[in-house]
Amino acid sequence: MAYSNKFIYATLPRTQRGQPIVLGGDPKGKNILYTNGHSVIIRNIDNPEIADIYTEHSCQVNVAKYSPSGFYIASGDQSGKIRIWDTVNKEHILKNEFQPIGGPIKDISWSPDSQRIVIVGEGRERFGHVFMAETGTSVGEISGQSKPINSCDFRPARPFRIITGSEDNTIGVFEGPPFKFKMTKQDHTRFVQAVRYSPSGHLFASAGFDGKVFLYDGTTSELKGEIGSPAHAGGVYGVAWKPDGTQLLTCSGDKTCKLWDVESRTLISEFPMGTTIDDQQVSCLWQGEHLLSVSLSGFINYLDVNNPTKPLRVVKGHNKPITVLTLSDDRSTIYTGSHDGAVTNWNSGSGTNDRVGGVGHGNQINDICASGDFVYTAGIDDSIKQISIEGNRYTGVDAKLSCQPRGMDILKESNIVVVGCVKDITVLKDNRKVSAVPINFESSCVSINPETQEVAVGGDDSKVHVYSLNGTELSSKVELDHLGPVTHCRYSPDNKLLVACDANRKVILYSVPEYKPAHKQEWGFHNARVNCVAFSPNSLLVASGSLDTTIIIWYVNSPAKHTIIKNAHPQSQITGLVWLDNETLISTGQDCNTKVWNIESAA
Repeated sequence: MAYSNKFIYATLPRTQRGQPIVLGGDPKGKNILYTNGHSVIIRNIDNPEIADIYTEHSCQVNVAKYSPSGFYIASGDQSGKIRIWDTVNKEHILKNEFQPIGGPIKDISWSPDSQRIVIVGEGRERFGHVFMAETGTSVGEISGQSKPINSCDFRPARPFRIITGSEDNTIGVFEGPPFKFKMTKQDHTRFVQAVRYSPSGHLFASAGFDGKVFLYDGTTSELKGEIGSPAHAGGVYGVAWKPDGTQLLTCSGDKTCKLWDVESRTLISEFPMGTTIDDQQVSCLWQGEHLLSVSLSGFINYLDVNNPTKPLRVVKGHNKPITVLTLSDDRSTIYTGSHDGAVTNWNSGSGTNDRVGGVGHGNQINDICASGDFVYTAGIDDSIKQISIEGNRYTGVDAKLSCQPRGMDILKESNIVVVGCVKDITVLKDNRKVSAVPINFESSCVSINPETQEVAVGGDDSKVHVYSLNGTELSSKVELDHLGPVTHCRYSPDNKLLVACDANRKVILYSVPEYKPAHKQEWGFHNARVNCVAFSPNSLLVASGSLDTTIIIWYVNSPAKHTIIKNAHPQSQITGLVWLDNETLISTGQDCNTKVWNIESAA
């Protein structure tokens, strides 16, 4: 049985308050580059639903930049490693790996001939290095600044220069090759966060946390003047030049982006981006026709020069690990919820998305279910909340629980929600608590069989507890033993089977209503805890996702057969699975990505 990855609904950039991030763009103007966790995301600028992800770093990646030739990308990580890899092949073959400093790399710049690279950051013995991309041989030294360096840039024309912006409030200027320290510029009064040459190299701009932006001569580094007075009311996180060098885009913690005329150093227009802390602007990029900025929320904004008050489009999604996944009843919309309480809906056909509005949980969501016109979320704030599908907002319905919910399911005909909590199993009817059964285990998941009116609850006591539901009252029926804590369970769409998975790497299929193992074959090919299981709509296939980064497809009618999707989410456990149809599987991972798989069934 063959499988292929159809779409990746990619993670947003990982952001942190008070930290600028660096966006990279390819020389042809088609893609943008950013990082989140161990991943470098290459995203199509015209169609952000098209993305490619590079996951070969062994720790957090901070920055990635295309070479001017467009054939390579250099990415630098938290440990000071830099990897140079190929952009042409799907496999992104590694060309070189170097360790220029012993600490986080914060910025990278290539020389215009794609032969030299300068990196800066927070090393233990030095804050930057210049070397040959082919051999790693040193071509000078970055010295003369006393604190970590946040930004660097190579002059795109001869004579070559390198500029650096440091947390000692100075700009360093280096001449070469080999590159030697020439001077520091001390015009900023706080951290310098961005230094960038104009496309021709005639000028360079610097931006700092003092809200100021300065322009300098590209060859002599002489101060030409200040842009604005000051440019922003908050720290400036980034600057980006228009490709013809006549305008400059700046973004700031004061929640605005601004467009400046370089010649007169005057304001052309201001882009107000919102009023909340999440609307602080932490990065910007000018890529061909596109002016992009990144908000602290991780959202990528396409700015509209003709209408500064409203972006042309905003790319939304998640930039924290996704914890839950479900489908609307008509299967047209995917809902994902993340560690920070954000819920996003995705069109299951096109991948276009939007963030659910209104007041949600504000912290981790442990389960999510759809029923009719609504989606219900269970949060670690001990409540069940309701989202209107049509309005794409929380409705204000908020059912308080006596302890933390871990899993839930909905009996749609009678609007009954069964919630498995840490200390009890609670039954809600019409969004109100009507009964509760105390338990001596911690529940992990709930699944309801509407035909038999039975409820399966997984427990950390290595059992699946099956209850009968009479009206709104639960009574214990049977217990099914596992060899490890039960992590997830699901009844099949035809109500004839129950599948449960556990921390002992096993997936077990039971026939309903007698609850005996459905076949002798043991499903145990995962190498670590199995987190989630899902039945295909025709009840013939079961997908399981694990801590070991793999997804396995099992055949109900041929139990000895299975298909393994290795590294489905590289370096990341699988957190959720749901089938869109009998040939399409959706998975979410701790890497904040949602993937759509085409499963060609031969069963």
